[in-house]
Amino acid sequence: MTATHHAAILPQKGGPLSVELRDTPEPGPNEVLIEVKAVAVNIVDCYQRDISMPPVLIYPAVLGSDAAGIVVKVGSKVTTAPAPGSRVLAFASSFSQNGSPDHGAFQKFVLVQAEAVIALPDALSFEEGAVFPMGVLTALTAWATVGVPLDTKYTPEDKQAVLIWGGASSVGSFAVQSAKSLGFTVYVTASPHHHELLKRLGADAVFDYKDENVVSQIVAAVKRDGVNLHTAHAVVFGALQPTLDVLKETKGDAVAKVAHSPPLPADHPTLDNTEITFNFLPLEPAARTKNLYHPNIQVESGGLHGLNEALDKLKAGVSGTKIVVPI
Repeated sequence: MTATHHAAILPQKGGPLSVELRDTPEPGPNEVLIEVKAVAVNIVDCYQRDISMPPVLIYPAVLGSDAAGIVVKVGSKVTTAPAPGSRVLAFASSFSQNGSPDHGAFQKFVLVQAEAVIALPDALSFEEGAVFPMGVLTALTAWATVGVPLDTKYTPEDKQAVLIWGGASSVGSFAVQSAKSLGFTVYVTASPHHHELLKRLGADAVFDYKDENVVSQIVAAVKRDGVNLHTAHAVVFGALQPTLDVLKETKGDAVAKVAHSPPLPADHPTLDNTEITFNFLPLEPAARTKNLYHPNIQVESGGLHGLNEALDKLKAGVSGTKIVVPI
């Protein structure tokens, strides 16, 4: 008799999610089957549920990507992933697997490519671990998107700066930390009550994105500091136009490069001599969690049945906080 498990199913475009039974799959040769203990929700989950953006390729669908849990089985060719019984975090995305609902995080048992699974440190709970996969992946992949290798080590003499628009999000906080480790002078936007934290994480200057003079303030700081600013990461929706407004004044003759983490509309704003690229995620987690600042988490109850409400709360707006749902 085939084993089954509960999953939050998206039956059609526009949702809502409904909890139903699915057959529990067996892992393929390079896959790991994980019993999910907690998931984190991301704004992309809201957009996939509500408007199929990025495109939902198969209905009924299982959404989600950020999961923490316990390894149940591993495939026949898996040699590097943690063994059965291990606590792990995983980037479990059906989108990265051509829409396969077996691979979406919002269910009790999920298949994950072995290279997208890493051990969860003992010091972190499942709820704490679930916040890392997409946030860290997005922050790090952005550097590849703009042509900056992760082993880059700029010195103050290089005078290289970066603008991160949306620093208080989980992606933004990881982006700030990684930018500092790469040697950039780091300019960040966020609400004022996050400024001190972001400075502790590595920001050289933080600006209130709601200030009507924020663009001129950033430009003035760049000119005062004597650095070259032609690289940016637009972390949140609405960031692209003000980011381009800054780069127009700071990039000089250089080709400016912008990594754009939200889905990039076809009619997005542009700037001459500027490359704007959607930050498409790979499979590999590609980072350790031990030395990263951990965002605040907001734990929501209800398990799989509570995911619709968790997504609605996220869509309504949270600041400096990651919503996590124990499963």
